[in-house]
Amino acid sequence: MNERTLKKLEFHKIKEMLKAHAVTESGKERVEALLPSSDYEEVVKLQQETAEALAMSVKKGKAPLGSTKEIRTALKRVEIGAILSSGELLNIASILRTSRRLKSYYKEDVEEVKSPALEGYFESLAVYPDVEREITRCIVAVDEIADDASPELAQIRKQIKAANGKIRETLHSIIYSSKYQDMLQEAVVTMRQDRYCVPVKVEYKNAFKGIVHDQSSTGSTVFMEPVAVVELNNNLKGLHMKEVDEIEKILTNLTNLVADVAPFILMNYENITALDVIFAKAEFALKIDAREPKLNNKGYINLKKARHPLLNQNEVVPIDVYVGDQFTTLLITGPNTGGKTVTLKTLGVFTLMAQAGMQIPAGEGSMINVFDDVFADLGDEQSIEQSLSTFSAHMTNLVRILNDMTLNSLILLDEVGSGTDPIEGAALAMSILEHLRKQQIRTVATTHYSELKLYAVSTEGVENASCEFDVESLRPTYKLLIGVPGKSNAFAISMKLGLPEHLIEDAKQFLHKENVKMEDILVELEYSKRMSEIEKEKAEGFRKEAERLKDEIQKERKKLEKSKQKIMERANEKANVLLKEVQKQADDMLKEVRQAARQAQVVIDEKGLHDAKKQLTEGTTKMQGKLQKAVGRKVGHKKVSKNIQPGEKVMVTTLMQPGVILEAPDSSGKVLVQVGILPVKVKLTDLQRMDEEAVSQPVKKDKPKTNSGVSHRISKTMNIKTDVDVRGLMVDEALPIVDKYLDDAYLSGLKQVTIIHGKGTGALRQAVTQMLKRHPHVASHRPGLYGEGEMGVTVVEIK
Repeated sequence: MNERTLKKLEFHKIKEMLKAHAVTESGKERVEALLPSSDYEEVVKLQQETAEALAMSVKKGKAPLGSTKEIRTALKRVEIGAILSSGELLNIASILRTSRRLKSYYKEDVEEVKSPALEGYFESLAVYPDVEREITRCIVAVDEIADDASPELAQIRKQIKAANGKIRETLHSIIYSSKYQDMLQEAVVTMRQDRYCVPVKVEYKNAFKGIVHDQSSTGSTVFMEPVAVVELNNNLKGLHMKEVDEIEKILTNLTNLVADVAPFILMNYENITALDVIFAKAEFALKIDAREPKLNNKGYINLKKARHPLLNQNEVVPIDVYVGDQFTTLLITGPNTGGKTVTLKTLGVFTLMAQAGMQIPAGEGSMINVFDDVFADLGDEQSIEQSLSTFSAHMTNLVRILNDMTLNSLILLDEVGSGTDPIEGAALAMSILEHLRKQQIRTVATTHYSELKLYAVSTEGVENASCEFDVESLRPTYKLLIGVPGKSNAFAISMKLGLPEHLIEDAKQFLHKENVKMEDILVELEYSKRMSEIEKEKAEGFRKEAERLKDEIQKERKKLEKSKQKIMERANEKANVLLKEVQKQADDMLKEVRQAARQAQVVIDEKGLHDAKKQLTEGTTKMQGKLQKAVGRKVGHKKVSKNIQPGEKVMVTTLMQPGVILEAPDSSGKVLVQVGILPVKVKLTDLQRMDEEAVSQPVKKDKPKTNSGVSHRISKTMNIKTDVDVRGLMVDEALPIVDKYLDDAYLSGLKQVTIIHGKGTGALRQAVTQMLKRHPHVASHRPGLYGEGEMGVTVVEIK
């Protein structure tokens, strides 16, 4: 990014706001050096890091970043064998402490707050609690070593304390002695050249036994070390030298601990600095109520409710502005102080912020393209020193832009072509804009020239926009209207300000009629164009809605047909089971009658029994035929002709049972067919030939059941439970069970049932809810109430 644009768009002020949220010194330095990136993948990564840091801050609170200081110099000194000072060691301990806290911060709720972009920074943090603990144990503060840093230091300081006490005791006996009362200037003990001394009057200098170390400014007092404490002072000085040697030994040991892990500490320092900048961006986003922009590399910019970050967020009027999709050049017109330049700066600074990894104060769904560079020609750049007029300064900047730009650049031009003759300036501006348009370079420009408004209306890829102005109040509304060219409103504003009407009328006479009406015509043309586009969009929306409704109706119709067929088939199946049960019970009764007759040695009417059984069979056959007709199922078997032969396999469509022909058709068109154990007379039209697939399918469907199997199915239908439990099942396993249960409940006449799915992750509950919304037997459904199971069950009302 070129420095000129960064300065014009005041990117340094944005960085100052961001810098206030950085904690570490190195983080603040890195913010100062922050520049937008033009690499799409890198920008995507930067935005992802900021978004994850923001989510982490909201979930866990601010990251525990301490105010760490620069340690690179200290670590370089360690490499060459130097001994670190206590302050440098404390800075390193601070880095280790921050690393440990950040590591714990990241590990907390790591499963809930996923942060793949930040994971590398946190995982690379090396934790050395032993080194951190040893440094903080030995060093209390800068240049202050703890007494218990080593046993030797503790012993030496104990001796120093005892020596100090003995010296003070000796000195106190001197200064409070009547022998020396006249010799002393004051009864105090003072230090001179690291020696304990007393103030002696100059006239008693020779009478007082001791060593002179200093003299007062007036010369009336000398500071003497009494002979009685000379040896004690010498001993104390020796102890202090031992203390210094021991402290150096302690610092050497601590430095050696640091040297073993120096490369990892340096890596920690770099990671902490990077995390500080990332979390500063997150905190900055919270402060300005920013959102993550959608990034693209197709040249699209679409800002919704955008608010320039340097303006008062409570007073600024949000704008909607877009460019790069249906048009590549946006031409903004309108009165001065209406917000044209702010719109340009908002576009530019949002692009720079997004490409630097910062979120933008705009609405959800705002879109930013990643550009190679941003070029801006803003404001009056005339220079007396360089002999440049306003026009010359603009042209010099434009020449630089045209030479440096790429096809993926964003060009922002304020008052393009201004500063010279209006006709020539408009022509020149039109030429420059046309050159940019032909190369499809994203360009946003402001102007007052009506010729450029007409150019925008008549040129594909160029769109008009205006900053709204309220003529009644003579105030700009700061709203940007895309698709509507602005009016200068010079005559209206002048009249409101009190300029005589006859002067305004005279001014209008100097303009050609075509020029007077130009702006009104442009507005009407743009309005008509806009309305036609709106109507077209509405028509397209209605068409899509109609197609959607049509598809939904067709789908619902198919579902209803399928559901109806399914219900009838199941009803037919269950009716067949009941009819078979009736036939079986009849056979059992006949057996019992015959057995009782034999036991009683009574002759029974076999013909009567056979006729009764035949009537029951025929009644059953008719009933099954009616059921089959109601179901309306079509089976793809071939029709049977009259020349059918005994032994052929057929399907009895009225019974939906396979059988074998026993006799050829009689004169009435009926055929004797063996169905199971029963010979049955069936109409020829109720028979169909069976292929191999058809033979296997019915046999499988109507496989003979044992008595216990039949009674179980009847019992299940007649005595169905009012709830079904699918807890512990997968969604694919549970849904068929619920579907079958609802069908059974519907056939059994139940009005309310309960589906027990449990709470768990909520996936099974959601799947069951979606199924109930479209199930044909469900009238309504709701979660369970208190005492019913709450969110662990769903209560269903059956139609």
